[in-house]
Amino acid sequence: MDKLISTIITQICYTTLVYGRINKKLYLNLSNSEIKDLISTTLLNATNIEHIGKNYYVYNHPANIRITVNAHNFRVITADKLDK
Repeated sequence: MDKLISTIITQICYTTLVYGRINKKLYLNLSNSEIKDLISTTLLNATNIEHIGKNYYVYNHPANIRITVNAHNFRVITADKLDK
C-alpha cells in the first residue's frame, strides 16, 4: 500500500472542475492550494485503498473522507464524505 500511495502522490493531477466538485461534495470553501493540501494529507494518512474498475478509492476513516482517483492517469475525480 505504501508504494501505491507514493505513486499516487507523485503522479496526481487535477482538473479545473474538480476543485469546485470537492468543495461542493465536502461542504467546504477552500482555495485550490488548500484542496491540494487536503488531498495530500488524506492520501498520506490513508487507512485503506481499493482498486475497483478504472479507479482507486482511497479511504481516510479518521478524516471521514474517500478520494476517488483514476487508476490510469492518477487524476482526482472527486472526494466524498464517508457514512458514519
